[in-house]
Amino acid sequence: MFESLTDRLTQVFQRLRGKGLLTQADVEEGLREIREVLLSADVHHEVVRELLSRVRERAVGEKLVESLSPAQQLLAIVRQEMVRVMGGEAQKLKLAGRPAVVLLVGPAGGGKTTTAGKLGQYLRKRGRNPLLVSADPERPAAAEQLATLAQKIGIPFESADQDPLTQVPQILGKAKKTVLDVAIVDTPGTPPGAPPPSFLADLFFLVKPSDVLLVLDALVGQEAIRMGEAFLPLGLTGIVLTKLDGDARGGAALSLPSRLRLPIVFVGVGERPEDLEPFEPGRMADRILGLGDLSGLVEKLQEAGVTAKAEKILKEEEFTLEDFLAQMEAVRRAGPLEQLLSRLPGFARPKEDEVEREFKKMKAIIQSMTVEERRNPHIIGASRKRRIARGSGTTVQDVNRLLAEYEQAKKLLKGLKHGKIPGGKFPFPR
Repeated sequence: MFESLTDRLTQVFQRLRGKGLLTQADVEEGLREIREVLLSADVHHEVVRELLSRVRERAVGEKLVESLSPAQQLLAIVRQEMVRVMGGEAQKLKLAGRPAVVLLVGPAGGGKTTTAGKLGQYLRKRGRNPLLVSADPERPAAAEQLATLAQKIGIPFESADQDPLTQVPQILGKAKKTVLDVAIVDTPGTPPGAPPPSFLADLFFLVKPSDVLLVLDALVGQEAIRMGEAFLPLGLTGIVLTKLDGDARGGAALSLPSRLRLPIVFVGVGERPEDLEPFEPGRMADRILGLGDLSGLVEKLQEAGVTAKAEKILKEEEFTLEDFLAQMEAVRRAGPLEQLLSRLPGFARPKEDEVEREFKKMKAIIQSMTVEERRNPHIIGASRKRRIARGSGTTVQDVNRLLAEYEQAKKLLKGLKHGKIPGGKFPFPR
């Protein structure tokens, strides 16, 4: 996510940090570089102008904080202004009414149908009882696609693709008499820049949705602004930005909120039903600037039960290689490893096949050990290492590296038990 943008911005601030005290000329040079980076990342020119104007004004006018270097303070100001242009605070769905109606609209190819399923999964995990409704009479097999997705994730489905103006109100009337409390309605896509189907305005009047989400593809960059403008008359309440995991530039995320005057509510970060996340401007700014997203990483691990397992290990004061392998397998269930690792500050995003290859190697090494060796790694000497390497098809160096990583994990857990969190403080106030 945002690899090229993050890499180039990181280089800018590394050069500034290398200068120690910054002169006014240094600040201006840094802002010129940031401008070039943002424009090349397909951020709208008016957004770039406004952002850097506010950064320049604050960089000159604010008092210095003694504990921070000038480069850190400039980074802090850029971060705060990025958060502001992306909406400032995270926005939630209103979900008013029973059932609450969430309408998904947008240009063709933006990912509305897939987003409908992901949103259903997201709401169900949070205690809601969603219903997926296809109201797309124009695209062949639209209802079948959503029905298949609904079956896959185990969420009720209804089709209203013959006569949405009649069928959708009927479906909502039936849902009102059941436990279903949210109806997610998938509507037709349009060619880029074309107005939405005329029946949508009538449908909105009939069902009175609490949330109307514009679904846009992040990969089209600032072109998403023009696409979204055609839907503004419908009374949009927010944006879902899809395919953000494949966006190396970041232009759409930085441009859309201020240009359309709408908050980004959710972002799609992968192909799995679970890969829909609330949009957090602060976290997004951190990731764009290469500062990581530790809060998001912890949430992903909590969902997969990793932190609960770690707490059990801490309580029992025992951490074996079997526990180490079990923790790694639990982390894998939290999502693609390269996505999880990309949330660590300064961690270059590895390729998925490389991560998977290393995990398989680690697993083979541990499984080639005896039960006694797994539970008491300190007994593994040179001859045992050679035997384990032969049995796992690896090298003694691979075995040594695994044991070193295990020891690091063990120290980390001991530190957590005594209330010590690794990594230090965030380099500047938020």
